[in-house]
Amino acid sequence: MSEKTLPLKGVKVVELSTFIAAPCTARVLADLGADVIKVEAPNMDPLRFTAVNEGRPLTHFENTSFDLENAGKRGIMLNTKTQEGHDVLDKLISEADVFITNMRQSPLKRMGFDYETLHAKYPSLVFGYISGYGEIGPDKDLPGFDFTAFYARGGVLGPLRDSDSAPMLTVQGFGDHQVSMNLAAGVLAALFRAKMTGEGDKVVVSLFHSAVWDISLMLQASQYGAESTQFPMKRSTLANPLVVCHKTKDGRWFQMAMPQYDRHYPIFVKAVGHEELVDDPRFYPQAALQANKQEFYDFLVELIGSKTCEEWCKIFDENDLPYAVAQNWDELLEDKQAWASNIFYEMEYENGNKRTLVRPPMMFEEIGLPEYKRGPLPGEHTEEVLKEYGYSEEEIKAMYEAGAAVPMPSDLK
Repeated sequence: MSEKTLPLKGVKVVELSTFIAAPCTARVLADLGADVIKVEAPNMDPLRFTAVNEGRPLTHFENTSFDLENAGKRGIMLNTKTQEGHDVLDKLISEADVFITNMRQSPLKRMGFDYETLHAKYPSLVFGYISGYGEIGPDKDLPGFDFTAFYARGGVLGPLRDSDSAPMLTVQGFGDHQVSMNLAAGVLAALFRAKMTGEGDKVVVSLFHSAVWDISLMLQASQYGAESTQFPMKRSTLANPLVVCHKTKDGRWFQMAMPQYDRHYPIFVKAVGHEELVDDPRFYPQAALQANKQEFYDFLVELIGSKTCEEWCKIFDENDLPYAVAQNWDELLEDKQAWASNIFYEMEYENGNKRTLVRPPMMFEEIGLPEYKRGPLPGEHTEEVLKEYGYSEEEIKAMYEAGAAVPMPSDLK
């Protein structure tokens, strides 16, 4: 893919953030052609050290988690608590089109890198900000992670489960990645406006708001008090049993998806060999079903449990009924459709290992697929970036000696 065709070629982005959501936003912009400079403190982004959580080797040379959120960026290490390091960051921002951060508001203001200060100095700058709970309100300064602000408080963890079971096991990054795409969309809109008018803007996305948005359809419906909207609930009480996941004879979970119950019900019962139920007033139409949901649910449990997953796939395919098998992750990594549609990329690391990495969920017809570059090693581009921004070798050496800037450690070269 020619870089000349990339939509953000020539756009400069400075990122001062850690972990997942904000770095992932910057990674998306890098994929689109932006020159992204990731600024890390000398103790580095904590995401570099989450290997134990993920059962993989702790090494900078094969860090799949860090690469997922930081591919295609340049990396620089600065101690912004020193005046020299602070001034370097300010210089980087002064020439940037976009500044992305997830630092809390109080330290940003102390450093002079809050939106109000930067907007006064650099009015065309787009400021992308991710927080746990937003910028106003009594809990705006609480620490936010997707486990807490997204899953738990955002209405995902507690309600979206069978009332007889414990909440799901959360997976790191699930909420963060949704938040990152929300911020990317907002930043791109603000960047377009800035290019048209010369006026930048601040785009704020929170984990909490994003989760509430994700469950908003049923959240709004719950106000009417219908039993079928009062989550958590028993699976058997859903208003439409044809969207419930059932276990097959061989122990697989088979997810049906027939949201138009009245349309799909006659086709479904014929397909599964129960044509006698087509006009059964207990189960059809959907309004009549509501008094008999448990009976129909029990029928479905027994029915789906009577055949293997492969048998059900064949029946549903032959009748054009929507479904999917609940795949485990080993299966997903081998999914032919995922590979054919370029969801995955095989990264070959310098140590010779090959790992499957995931691309952000945007595909472009004309510009094609972005090159999947690994994330920067700690301080890998410190000297390169400082020279690019006009610092002499003597000034860079002095910053190294003062601890204001940190080069890539010699054992990583």
